[in-house]
Amino acid sequence: MEQWEINARESIRDLVARYNSNGDAGRFAQVMELFAPDAAMEVNDLVYRGHDEIITIFTGARQQVRGGSAPSFVRHFGATHQIDIIDAQSASGRLYFAVLSSIGLDHWGRYTDHYRVVDGFWRFAHRRVVVDGQSPDSIMGL
Repeated sequence: MEQWEINARESIRDLVARYNSNGDAGRFAQVMELFAPDAAMEVNDLVYRGHDEIITIFTGARQQVRGGSAPSFVRHFGATHQIDIIDAQSASGRLYFAVLSSIGLDHWGRYTDHYRVVDGFWRFAHRRVVVDGQSPDSIMGL
């Protein structure tokens, strides 16, 4: 494996980690920096395009939390991240996620991603979120 590919893989892993940690902390402006300006994100068969639409996924989730108040904590965990490098400017990936909240395991599923380099940094070009299951006590209101 060439050094540029190792660098690409580590940059993509860092991208995904920043998505989880910034999203969990409610730092949505920082989450948006991780997306290409023309990116798309699919959630529950709805497609959101561009930063102005994608950010509503996060701000809307905060407003829809069951009980009307923010959970004491939310932690997204990603696992089994498979990265397929297409070339020096594009890649795809798949990984599982699990979300812990104050009730324990809240919900879980899969991300299917397409990444590309924008202004020298790896960004999400497309992210598809599939929720495979949730706790009957989920506070996320999925």
